Amino acid sequence: MSLACTLHGPLQLSVEELPPVEPAAGQVRLRLGAGGICGSDLHYYQHGRAGAFAIRAPFVPGHEASGVVEAVGAGVTRVRAGQKVAVNPAHPCGACPACRAGRSNLCEQMVFLGSAAIFPHLPGLFREQFVVADTQLTPVDEDEDVSLGEIACAEPLSVGLHAVRRAGSLLGATVLVTGAGTIGCMAVIAARLAGAGRVLCSDPSDRARVMALTVGADDAQPDTRAWQGQVDVAIEAAGHPAALAGCLAAVRRGARIVQVGTLPPELPFPANDIMTRELNYVGAFRADIEFDWAVQAIRSRRADVRPLISAQIPISESKAAFDLALDRSRSTKVQLIPG
Repeated sequence: MSLACTLHGPLQLSVEELPPVEPAAGQVRLRLGAGGICGSDLHYYQHGRAGAFAIRAPFVPGHEASGVVEAVGAGVTRVRAGQKVAVNPAHPCGACPACRAGRSNLCEQMVFLGSAAIFPHLPGLFREQFVVADTQLTPVDEDEDVSLGEIACAEPLSVGLHAVRRAGSLLGATVLVTGAGTIGCMAVIAARLAGAGRVLCSDPSDRARVMALTVGADDAQPDTRAWQGQVDVAIEAAGHPAALAGCLAAVRRGARIVQVGTLPPELPFPANDIMTRELNYVGAFRADIEFDWAVQAIRSRRADVRPLISAQIPISESKAAFDLALDRSRSTKVQLIPG
């Protein structure tokens, strides 16, 4: 038996025992290395839903994870027992128009672990033991000096990398990131990797601003007023209307705004501002090939995600882990580990 963190509704969390599962052909059984609690997991915990996706039955969350291979099914050759792996929660169909166009993150038949979008819900990765397709794994050599906690950060880093790719060339650009939570900090790292000339970050939290500076921001302020009209590219990673307004005020004419954060559905859209200033407003949803890029950047420590990991807490203490993750004054990335 293995432990799993299960949500039943808003603030209804339990730790349950699940029977072991054997991998079928093309599948791999993993033991959890570390699983990061994401903003969407916190929405499920607090509200029973994340955006349009509501919990309709007991649900195991979690989509940021690393693991160690325990067993492989028939035909699996990419990984072997004992190997560390990063787990990509996305399992696109590979056949729809989006997949065929090289945009698998927009797959029409996407199976995304840890999301309540599909019903019956597929369990996520906050389990001590789980089975996934071998195509969802990126192996890491056993002798590489990179921890399972770092490897579990590949998924959020891939989101930051995808946002930067959606922004276009950043060479020498002044880039603003609103929100210095995990995704915002990953966007800071990604902008640095992409050659940004200056990276700015805004967040009302003192701790979050310090974290943004730690991972590479040149300046961090509570709001964007100091940079009005100075920004070439803004990445909205806070998911807050005030942050979007800050992006609009900070960018130059003809600039680009990339929305990563999930904003409230009733938010008025600034269509006339976008029109008269010829702003480019684009969305960035999850990631595609950037997942493998993220693993490589973490393995080489060109992206050092270690400062973002605030705590690792056993699955048996899942409620304490979620409560800590909700407290931005004490944490950035809280991870669940076996035990």
